[in-house]
Amino acid sequence: MADADPPPRDAAPDAHGPTDAAGTASRAQNGSAAGAVIVPVEPTSTLRSTISHVAETAAADGSPAVHLVEIASWRNGDPESDERAASAERVLERVSAWATADLDDSEAPAAADVDVVTAVIGADDYLFGADDYVRVLTEYAEANDADRVVLDPEYTPVGNTTLLQPLEFALSNTPLSVETAPVDRPTRRERFRTEATTKRFVALFGLSLAFYLLLGDPTYWFDAVTGVATAAVVSITLSRVSLDSTPAIPRTPMRILRGLVYVPVLLFEIVKANLVVARVILDPRLPIEPTMNRMRVIVGSGLPLMTLANSITLTPGTLTVRARDSDLYVHSLVPWAREGLFDGSLERWTRFVYYGRRSARLPTPRERDDVAVLQGDDATEELPIAAADGGAPAAESDAAAAVAAADAGDADATDAGDADATDAPEPSDATEGVTDR
Repeated sequence: MADADPPPRDAAPDAHGPTDAAGTASRAQNGSAAGAVIVPVEPTSTLRSTISHVAETAAADGSPAVHLVEIASWRNGDPESDERAASAERVLERVSAWATADLDDSEAPAAADVDVVTAVIGADDYLFGADDYVRVLTEYAEANDADRVVLDPEYTPVGNTTLLQPLEFALSNTPLSVETAPVDRPTRRERFRTEATTKRFVALFGLSLAFYLLLGDPTYWFDAVTGVATAAVVSITLSRVSLDSTPAIPRTPMRILRGLVYVPVLLFEIVKANLVVARVILDPRLPIEPTMNRMRVIVGSGLPLMTLANSITLTPGTLTVRARDSDLYVHSLVPWAREGLFDGSLERWTRFVYYGRRSARLPTPRERDDVAVLQGDDATEELPIAAADGGAPAAESDAAAAVAAADAGDADATDAGDADATDAPEPSDATEGVTDR
């Protein structure tokens, strides 16, 4: 599979034609043909310009096809997966029309031979990070004889987390050639701010007013007036930063109702864990085994992941230390807390709150083999947190220290042996006689 030569990143858009023509001539001299091009698609402000760039370069390079793919951020069978798949298909239909129109307008002789293909990939698996996205892209490229990936500079496949840079880095370790489309970006707004809408304002106003009246007296006129004023100020100032998605009916009200059901369940888990931890502390015969554990959870990102992590922390005996992609690193104090964590009760309840009862019916992390003990005699994986922070994992440090000590011991033994051999007296005749006898 030959790698397509991407155009220079600093070239102006008008210069792509001659540059790509030269690249095509060079490949023709080398006896290789351009492969198909893959473009991961997500609605962005630069998507239209990216499609135009890809159509132009594909026609100039003589690429057989342009594959416009959307990497699924959902899994088939999940709640709302049908709606999200239908939305993805609509996006693909629109970008396919753009690419077809650009190819029809192209003056390159090979433009008429470029096929436009659309596909949704990765919907059968949960994709948690850049490595998973690269895996499905690579599999699709191998199946469709593609050798180049062009990325939209504003591409953010998981919505809130920008994966473009780690995606480029991971793709650089594959046979695929990767480039970012050299298109002009619009002025970027503050990253943490979203568009202010009436639904966001009303939702935040209602939540703020309800919380204010819950703390005060809803029958007292002064509390009602100050509550309305306070809720209005909060909604005006924070409606663009407090909600990561626009409230929708019936999804948002149902989540609130299911959240109210979850509150007493969480309180029960907190009380039960308090009793167990108190008993372990008061009875010295019961074991205390502090360990660090890893658990890969299937709740999505953003607010659901935060809810699960905080629920684990609120339960005595467990503390969420770090959330990395879909992995939660949790410190457990006693074996009972660790076993309960691996049984996935809080994970199922979190899925129930955000996705409904049907979504809560999934195997536990233990049954999925998505758990690991990172410390102690029962450790099944090394602790990666120290390495991620710039240090070496504890196991590696211990191993390195052991090797260094062994080397030092061997050196001392060698020196001592040489010294003993040098200082040893010559055997006497009497000794030789005794030896002979």
